[in-house]
Amino acid sequence: MSSGLANVDLVEILFTLFWVFFVALVYYLQREMKREGYPLVNDRSDRIKVQGFPPIPSPKTYYLDDGRTFQAPREEAPETHVSAEPAAAHPGAPLNPVGDPLKASLGTGAWARRSEVPEKTLDGKPRIVPMRTDSSLKIDAGDVDPRGMTVVAADGEAVGKVDDLWIDLAEPQPYYVEVALNAGGKAMVPFGFTEIDKSAGLIRVNVIYSHQFAGVPQLASPDQITPREEDQVSGYFGAGLLFADDKRAEPLF
Repeated sequence: MSSGLANVDLVEILFTLFWVFFVALVYYLQREMKREGYPLVNDRSDRIKVQGFPPIPSPKTYYLDDGRTFQAPREEAPETHVSAEPAAAHPGAPLNPVGDPLKASLGTGAWARRSEVPEKTLDGKPRIVPMRTDSSLKIDAGDVDPRGMTVVAADGEAVGKVDDLWIDLAEPQPYYVEVALNAGGKAMVPFGFTEIDKSAGLIRVNVIYSHQFAGVPQLASPDQITPREEDQVSGYFGAGLLFADDKRAEPLF
């Protein structure tokens, strides 16, 4: 007389349990990723909310290290700072910028309403700071120190000189170049949009033209930058990739 366990296929049971776990994990992760940005807005009607499958999870409260709380998902007002209009009357038509395309928050220049509080490192310091505020920050001897270099725009015009570098202390790496403009004032340029020409002693910013530097979004504090300001500054230069010149928005051929 054989035992009942002899007819149990443990491999099949383990395989089935693995797939049940895997499907449950994918379902959980798909729901969690919808804590921000959902439901989507439908351009056919304000009453149509798109959430897809699986549905949006129930709200969860997050406790931040500075004592603030953050809830997601949450009710959010529409992004009213987007300045654009549909290129055609049918649903799904592409949007064209209205007014200054570099500030329309459209396409490569899109930005969102993020926090107005500077991000902090684990030890409570502002995460992104200018070098002048931290004497421990140094440029490696093998790297080029761009401070003092002339900044040249896409039209070849000199717009100012590099006044300082802003460093991300969490990485650490340079995030922004602070430019003292010849016309007065300062402009923050994301480091990724710069090209250092060591032989000529220049920094080239080819995404925007000289007259457009005057419109670079300004910071509320000279030594701090908030996530919203980061988005706006990066969005301005990102928009330059497509909208700084009318020809950039047209097909190559």
